[in-house]
Amino acid sequence: METTTSLLGVDLGGSKIEAAIMDAAGVVTHRARCPTPKNSYEDTLAAIRELCEQLESETGLPDRRPLGICTPGSPSPETGLMRNCNSTALNGQRLLADLEDCCARPVRIANDADCLALSEASDGSGAEADSVFGVIVGTGVGGGIVIRGSLLQGPNAISGEWGHNPMPLDRLATLPPALSPSRLCYCGRQNCIETWLSGPGLALSHEQLHGDGISVGELSLEHPDDAHRASLSLYADMLATALGGVVNLLDPELIVMGGGLSNIPSLYREVPALLARKLFSDVCRTKIYPAQHGDSSGVRGAAWLWRDTVSASS
Repeated sequence: METTTSLLGVDLGGSKIEAAIMDAAGVVTHRARCPTPKNSYEDTLAAIRELCEQLESETGLPDRRPLGICTPGSPSPETGLMRNCNSTALNGQRLLADLEDCCARPVRIANDADCLALSEASDGSGAEADSVFGVIVGTGVGGGIVIRGSLLQGPNAISGEWGHNPMPLDRLATLPPALSPSRLCYCGRQNCIETWLSGPGLALSHEQLHGDGISVGELSLEHPDDAHRASLSLYADMLATALGGVVNLLDPELIVMGGGLSNIPSLYREVPALLARKLFSDVCRTKIYPAQHGDSSGVRGAAWLWRDTVSASS
């Protein structure tokens, strides 16, 4: 495959679309953004095309360079149709094929958790690790797996989707009495990890326990009140329980966390010790770090989808 000296990535979010040019060293040299068109698939395709063409024009780079795109869902390996997108205008659409036609260029696609994992494993918190499990804990809960620099994408295109495994029954059996022991997930199942560990899940737990609402910003404070500390302590233990299943299965060197809840400092103090108690091992050497590139992980990971085309001399 022809090599290049720079990469093009797009992060297709629910409220904004960001495009970026990144060089072979992982430095983002140019960015462009626009609001995500509401409820119009055709306008979304056009917006992506226009951002790519704008960056190519501004930088003087050759037109029609390959595009990597970060999406909130993934295409079905059976039909090619998008699924599991909270940007509902994308569901049921042939996004990959339509982008290749609309933008007249080759396209690779991955979901936001895969892009986080690839970005951080390439030149972020996991750059020195052979195996990285990337975690998103925010509006939803997702995951991605990178082994020796390569994104793991299985035959069902669901690698890393730990958020839709059930929270272990033994943890649910020991919940405080104020918490409802059953939560319905949007996917139709009961008690998915996402229903407990997402931002809305944490907010619901806090409200049931203490009777008041909460924001991620409030929880990110270093010295919250007793009620906040109690909610965070419960959350940390449930997070460690859920991650324990991941570590028992994958045994990654590093877990890297992104999303709004990854900004809570106490998680990095409490979860590692709790995780060690959940494993089928006498030791826990898996590290847990926050994402180095933060909100840029989506667009950077999208660009890195074409890393095999980067010129070694660039």
